[in-house]
Amino acid sequence: MSSRKPLLSTQDLKVYFYGRDKISRAVDGVSYNIHSGETVCLVGESGCGKTVSALSALGLVPSPPGKIVGGRILFKDRDILKFDDAAMQKLRGNQISMVFQEPLTSLNPVFTIGDQIGEAIRTHEKIEQEALNKRCVQLLKEMGIPSPEERLKDYPHQLSGGQRQRVMIAMALACNPDLMIADEPTTALDVTVQAQILNLLRSVQERASMSILYITHDLGVVSGIADRVYVMYAGLIVEEGTTRQVFGDAAHPYTQGLLASLPNREKRGRRLHNIPGTVPNPAYKPEGCPFHPRCTHAVKSCKTELPRIMDLGKGHWSRCPVLAKKRS
Repeated sequence: MSSRKPLLSTQDLKVYFYGRDKISRAVDGVSYNIHSGETVCLVGESGCGKTVSALSALGLVPSPPGKIVGGRILFKDRDILKFDDAAMQKLRGNQISMVFQEPLTSLNPVFTIGDQIGEAIRTHEKIEQEALNKRCVQLLKEMGIPSPEERLKDYPHQLSGGQRQRVMIAMALACNPDLMIADEPTTALDVTVQAQILNLLRSVQERASMSILYITHDLGVVSGIADRVYVMYAGLIVEEGTTRQVFGDAAHPYTQGLLASLPNREKRGRRLHNIPGTVPNPAYKPEGCPFHPRCTHAVKSCKTELPRIMDLGKGHWSRCPVLAKKRS
């Protein structure tokens, strides 16, 4: 791990959802760090707890039924989980912003694009209307939206999916945050537009020296954008490393399975690999390592003991003692 102090440090975070007769342990002891100016990808299948862990940093976990039952989230050495409503309001959009997965449901259909970008700025700054308009136009220009003066008068339904997502990114960048969380922002877009959005995020990150937490299940996206990767399964981080380490020398069976399932030219015409079984219900996780029912490397202890994170050197970590032992 880096000796630098992280911008954001999530430490042993636990977020549970309470039903009438069960408890869903959506996030069950997650730890990860994000340093200034880097792009970190949080990777895993749907339902593994990626989005819930990110929403916790903005105080957006719905309560009830959700509750943060343990851990800390340090942002610039301050524990966000201890912030009151006023402090969280100052933090959201100003120092930490978020781009959600589906812009059509995130944008308000009855307000214009200009109103919504302007509100993001006015919430944190005192600014005259003329200066606000110019700033909104400039943001849309930077996002590559044509005729930005006209687009400010449009409503969300009048824009394409790619344009709406660019508007969401403009809103997220409006107050020059230190950290932007992007929750699968390209999932609903076609491949060409997806590539454009990813290129836009890369250029913005380089220009503003901003940190990005990118949440995705798409390893193809990860390979092109991430500095470091955290692989998440059933509410736990199972592997951490640089993009080169995770893609070139995966040390957890789950990560290996995900990588083996990626299509490439060598596999053309052949059946793709699949990981047997399904992701466990967070309310009914198996004892021990949650991946052991699907794992071909599992030994007896995997069924009863939760493996600790193993240091493989040079910032590469894995929660699999079986594969770690084979490397030593």
